[in-house]
Amino acid sequence: MKSPRLLSGRVLGRVLRRVDGGGARRPRRWLAATAATLSLVAWTPLPKVATAAADPGYRATIVQTAYGIPHITADDFGSLGFGYGVAFAGDDLCTMAEDYVTVEGQRSRFFGPDGTYTSTGGSTADNLDSDFFWQSVIDSRAVPKLLAVRSGPSAVQPALRQLITGYVDGYNHYLASVGGSAGVPDPTCRGKAWVRPITELDAYLRMYQIVDLEGQAADPDAIATAQPPAVAPPAPPSTTAPASPTSPAARAKTMASAAPGTHGLPTTAQLKVLASRVSTVGSAKAGSNAIAVGSAGTRNHSGMLLGNPHFPWDGADRFYEVQLTIPGVMNVEGASLDGLPLVVIGFNSSVAWSHTTSTSFPFTFYQLALLPGHPTEYVYDGRAQAMTPQAVTVMEQSPRGGLQTVRRTLWSTRWGPVTSDMYGQPLPWSTGSAFVLADADADNFRFLDDVLATDRATSTATVLAGLKEYQGMPWSNTVAADSAGHALYADIGSFPDVTDAEAERCDTAIGAVVFQQGGPPILDGSQPSCAWGSDPDSAAPGIFGGNEEPSLTRSDFVENSNDSFWLSNPAQPLTGYPRILGDTDTDRGLRTRSALTMVTQRISGTDDLGPAGFTLQDMKDLMFSEIQYGATLVKPQLVSFCRSLPGGLAPTSSGATVPVGDACDVLAAWNGREDVGSRGDVLFRDFWERALALPEGPWSTPFDPADPVGTPNGLNTADHAVQTAFGDALADLTAAHLPYDVTLGSVQYVVRDGERIPLPGGPGDPDGEFDAIYQNVMTQPGADPSLGSSYLQAVTWAPGNPCPDAAALLTYSESDNPDSPHHTDQTVLFSQQKWATAYFCPAQVAAHAVSTTVVHGS
Repeated sequence: MKSPRLLSGRVLGRVLRRVDGGGARRPRRWLAATAATLSLVAWTPLPKVATAAADPGYRATIVQTAYGIPHITADDFGSLGFGYGVAFAGDDLCTMAEDYVTVEGQRSRFFGPDGTYTSTGGSTADNLDSDFFWQSVIDSRAVPKLLAVRSGPSAVQPALRQLITGYVDGYNHYLASVGGSAGVPDPTCRGKAWVRPITELDAYLRMYQIVDLEGQAADPDAIATAQPPAVAPPAPPSTTAPASPTSPAARAKTMASAAPGTHGLPTTAQLKVLASRVSTVGSAKAGSNAIAVGSAGTRNHSGMLLGNPHFPWDGADRFYEVQLTIPGVMNVEGASLDGLPLVVIGFNSSVAWSHTTSTSFPFTFYQLALLPGHPTEYVYDGRAQAMTPQAVTVMEQSPRGGLQTVRRTLWSTRWGPVTSDMYGQPLPWSTGSAFVLADADADNFRFLDDVLATDRATSTATVLAGLKEYQGMPWSNTVAADSAGHALYADIGSFPDVTDAEAERCDTAIGAVVFQQGGPPILDGSQPSCAWGSDPDSAAPGIFGGNEEPSLTRSDFVENSNDSFWLSNPAQPLTGYPRILGDTDTDRGLRTRSALTMVTQRISGTDDLGPAGFTLQDMKDLMFSEIQYGATLVKPQLVSFCRSLPGGLAPTSSGATVPVGDACDVLAAWNGREDVGSRGDVLFRDFWERALALPEGPWSTPFDPADPVGTPNGLNTADHAVQTAFGDALADLTAAHLPYDVTLGSVQYVVRDGERIPLPGGPGDPDGEFDAIYQNVMTQPGADPSLGSSYLQAVTWAPGNPCPDAAALLTYSESDNPDSPHHTDQTVLFSQQKWATAYFCPAQVAAHAVSTTVVHGS
């Protein structure tokens, strides 16, 4: 097996000590450093990081420990970014290089206009449409405008600018040091024309993509394909509203009250689908679990944290495990997102934190009433207002060979860009109506300052202070614990300031349907009074202030598994917040209920797992408990029903029957867990997902707000639809030639170097598996999970020990290079439900060093 050069200490030292070369052109630096000296000062309030005068060259030390984890130390932020860029490019250059092609708007140039890829929001994007969207972002100078802000919470700190400049130089240094594209160790992209040096604009566009993961960048096709309908006969442009049977104001009122299904608008059924898709895009597509336990819930009376984000296993939204250290300034370890040289989920000497996808909406829609015969003019404040056209040009591969120019006009309004759909549900641009996506994260580089503040936090209190100061979290809850024994939950970020009263007053008729179904508001775009509000403590116009968003600090625990803030701790429900931030008194997901049950039982000692209170081993064991919570609630009834079937035949939805065989005994013997050797869970999973999809659900006892953790429960075996769901599951396994007692690991696995690596866990939603793995085991066994458990960390602090006691695991391993020894090693650990020690203090890192390399650059 050939190892990439970065992963060999001797070769790394020889190759990466070179000065920039190979023809790589270093990007222009956008910022000169100030003359202040780097220092760590008191954090009341949270300070900006002072910056030292730039050294003429970079210098960073990269120590690799087991599993290829880089521990990067430097004396300044520029050098730290340089070291990160060198290490990261050596592990994940091919994945990152392709994503830079995406944000540069050049996929059609290199991969052809008809290709597709999975966008950051989880939807499938067409290359050409994506190019038009990203080129429109570039042409609008969105990034330079954000970087031009020099004061206030929206200003990107000088230290961050130096860090990112250093990262770009380090990435390019690595590429030059291996001889450019032709020398890239990873065969996936070796010699490809799209592997090129990057610019600072590329790096910031990637960060724009990360921040906007649930906004415009989540579905670039929707904005790029939004085009006005044809009108006949063509009408000349107008500057005022043309004569019509009704005034513009009256027309806007009529359109706002238009019933679903009329005037070319979506039907009520379509709107319910839209609401379902949008409201579950975070929890079902990129969910997470996080538990913070305080001094009252741990045996060492220190804080303790478990982080378990469910993120993609492939593509640029992977995590990269790293430690970043500037002595006396910052020392943080954990996971960065590819291309972001900061730790987004991690720990330091005092605090550990993780994030989960929030139920808060970072966007709203606006519905526009259009002028008759003028579909690019809309009513605003009783007058006609023209949309803003943006002519966008991109290059694509020509069918005749070479490249050709393609042009398209994109349209925007005072509220934001016109959109044609959201998460696959059409929002048609008709002759009378259009829809606009108003996105709170389209101008949110506060995220960078927010992450840096958390990386440097000294307690949960300073984490909370940073969240409130910057409100930069774009789509995430924060869950944190500190060494003093505090546990924090906070859903504080960049969310539109739309109160319930404004939503009721401004929602259009179709918006009311969507909002009632759990989706975002669709506001009346003709009314100035329907603009987002602001609060005195808002970090940016149009968003709620930090004190108006939910947070909770406890000494026992807080938890989130992608439901709203309501039951972060059932002993202290959070209520009274606007509906756009999340719901209350509603059915919680099975992951939430499973987590709350496991945590409360462990703290009280009622789970038969030892004395009351968490140890770090308890937390690690909880992560791999592999409880299928649906089975906990209904398996006894299912077994009884199975054994009662006349003649041992189960009905199916087709009207036929299928033999039960040994299914009843298999289910009865199954312990309700999803370990790789479990027998019965594949059958139950197929049944359970069918049953949960039934319009009336599978439950015999409905949800009760007075018992939100315990209900709903029980299986309604008298329901014929539940009965046929079981028969259909038996038929599925028979059709797939799988025995009812097939082991999970024989169908849920990945293939690395020609060998199968079985994977534990199962679908977190809707099944209720804490260790979430999303893989279609019936139709695509062996395919990489679309997403699931990714960067795992369990952290606490032993009294009197300045070094955190931490374990971590990157389930898909550190490198995306198939020739790397670190392409699979942690995946094997995950298969075995094992953890790796996370070394933090300098002596620990030095004692377990595999290689040490000093990298230089200029």
